[in-house]
Amino acid sequence: MASSELTSSQSPRPPRPNLAFRQLRGQRSPAEFAAAVRRAAREIGERVSCDARYVGRVEAGEIRCPNYAYERVFLHMFPGRTLTDLGFAPRSSVRGRRARADEDAPLVHLTSPVCVTSETWGAHEPYDQKDSLNPQDPHDPYAAYAACAACGAEQNHENDEIHEESDVLRRAFMTGGSATVAAASLGPLGLTFDAAAAERPVRRVGGREADALEEAVRRIRLLDDRHGADGLYRRAAAPLRAAYELLDAGTTRQATGDRIHSGAGELAISVGWLAHDSGRFDDARSHYAEALATARMAGDPALEAHAFCNTSFLARDAGRPREAVRAAQAAQRVARPLGSSRLMSLLALREAGGWAGLADRVGCEQALARAHALYDRGHADADPEWMSFYGEAELEILEAQCWSMLGNWPRAARHAGRAAQLQDPHFTRNIALYTAELADDLARGGRPDEAATAGMRVLDLLDQVQSSRVQTMLAGTARVLLPHRRARGVSAFLERHASVPRTA
Repeated sequence: MASSELTSSQSPRPPRPNLAFRQLRGQRSPAEFAAAVRRAAREIGERVSCDARYVGRVEAGEIRCPNYAYERVFLHMFPGRTLTDLGFAPRSSVRGRRARADEDAPLVHLTSPVCVTSETWGAHEPYDQKDSLNPQDPHDPYAAYAACAACGAEQNHENDEIHEESDVLRRAFMTGGSATVAAASLGPLGLTFDAAAAERPVRRVGGREADALEEAVRRIRLLDDRHGADGLYRRAAAPLRAAYELLDAGTTRQATGDRIHSGAGELAISVGWLAHDSGRFDDARSHYAEALATARMAGDPALEAHAFCNTSFLARDAGRPREAVRAAQAAQRVARPLGSSRLMSLLALREAGGWAGLADRVGCEQALARAHALYDRGHADADPEWMSFYGEAELEILEAQCWSMLGNWPRAARHAGRAAQLQDPHFTRNIALYTAELADDLARGGRPDEAATAGMRVLDLLDQVQSSRVQTMLAGTARVLLPHRRARGVSAFLERHASVPRTA
């Protein structure tokens, strides 16, 4: 699988078959076992595209250690076992090795680098903004160092140290509790190079670069789920520029070219979402438009539907509800042949949000009814990978937001409360967002003491989550609660909220 190849190092000696993993598969065919892996991933909020080919590569020993997403899925499937019990090599034993040469990708010398950004270490990015919550050095050389191996460029003298430092940062983002650590870990996305790489021989764009691009998208989504967008957006801009450089490099195979186009478009949407969630609406609109253009040039309806979906959400948040409705309807027209009821359900919710913004209760209720009916049809193999966030909790919060816009605060609070209770702990940022929505709905619905309690829970999460959206919602709740200082808990909430540093 693409997602495994980036994080799995391969030994130059012949692979040793993984007999333990083969035994665990039992009487199931590789395809049946792959389907079981995908189901297990959905149970824990992961999204992996496991197929029979991946299972075969694991059993043949070609994948000595799975990436982090597969690791979590396998340990969920076989509780009480370790990676070693499953026949894999310890992660420490496969890190820090030079990637195996790719026989199918001849080296060429490019005067204009493929995976190189136009910046040097210390050069300022156009997206630089002063961020009081992100004291991390914005020009950390790790960001350039750690990516070399992932994109397949060979280094002659610093390779082992580069891999080792990259692994330190990668482990930090997997286990660290603060958003500052998360921002630092965006270095090893695999798509940034130092300027000196321009004169080195680099590989023709192939499967390795496509793998790196897809893994970059997954890592950005994971970081956003856990920590929110603030502090991540600027660091994600360089990989996006590098991704669009790949589009001009050419590929030897059409299938690889399609993956590069799709990956670049998905990365544009992910970076657009970071801009969107951190309040940079104009930047977000530009990134979403770029993704939409990429989708149409590549003839990729799944990517086009995703771009329209996010465009609709942005339009709602930016106060353009009619555009939100039309973008959601366009997404539904494109997505209908794709065969994913869950995707159609989410798009119906996007449309409902637009109708709510227009104060059209009937249109909103009709779209909500479609969303629930489509959701109840369940998962399908056609569900897009990026929809791992969409479950019952997300459905509840989007409905809560509709009722909030329509001014029905008690109903909004009821759905927001359900959303906060249902959300998987893995999605820390969403827990903060859902609870902030609950606090605001309770405050506006005349329940200040309960609103203050919910607001305190959000404040407890702000050392892990940097999201302008969450902070803006809390600020609005605080303004509503000001006249209710004497209510139980309100004064304590207001004092603590006032002491929280604000993002720039």
